[in-house]
Amino acid sequence: MRVADLTWMQVEAYLEKEDLCVLPLGCTEQHAHLSLATDTTLADRVAVEAAEPLGVLVFPAVPYGITPYFMAYPGTVTVSPTTYERLLTEVLGSLRRHGFRRIAIVNGHGGNTPARPAAEAWARRRKGVTLRWHDWWKAPRTRAAIDAIDPEASHASWMESFPWTRVRGAEPPSAHKPRVDLSGTSDISPARFRALIGDGSFGGYYERPEEEMGAIWKIAVEETRAVLTDGW
Repeated sequence: MRVADLTWMQVEAYLEKEDLCVLPLGCTEQHAHLSLATDTTLADRVAVEAAEPLGVLVFPAVPYGITPYFMAYPGTVTVSPTTYERLLTEVLGSLRRHGFRRIAIVNGHGGNTPARPAAEAWARRRKGVTLRWHDWWKAPRTRAAIDAIDPEASHASWMESFPWTRVRGAEPPSAHKPRVDLSGTSDISPARFRALIGDGSFGGYYERPEEEMGAIWKIAVEETRAVLTDGW
């Protein structure tokens, strides 16, 4: 159930009986031959599909994140870790003010992870608030299913190539790209980073059969749904 499809009166009615919501986190950054909004699209979709049968409210995905290393690729948008932490905790503060006490963050971008401690610390300081952070693409079952096909799968490879992230007119290579060695790259310039990784994929196949993708997506949705139902 998307907040985008509701009025404030309907959210108020929801809060009379429920205090759980989902906040997806994405990013706008290069994804080789896939959409620049891949992380946002995937975080939003896996959250919505996981929450729908439960009737749980899903807020719009935050479309910008921490991705300075990709700034040599046009279309990428980044914010500083300090700005992101402040944005995230202020969003969480808004949710708490309205009565949400159980908040599941479904993160779709690894670069956002530095903000996790700040979000979790924010929740610990608020009595009665429980926050869960779920990196959907590397949850145990999902990652195991990916590794069973191609353990070199990584950023902008087939593991993010679904019908809803592919771009019309973009033709990915059919080859398997060796995984790029990213050791020692934490402080290099965006231009040097682009020279190292080329088209933007970190390695792996570019596409896989739809049957494999469907099976992995089903696992990802199930794992995300378990975050919403188990152990609060």
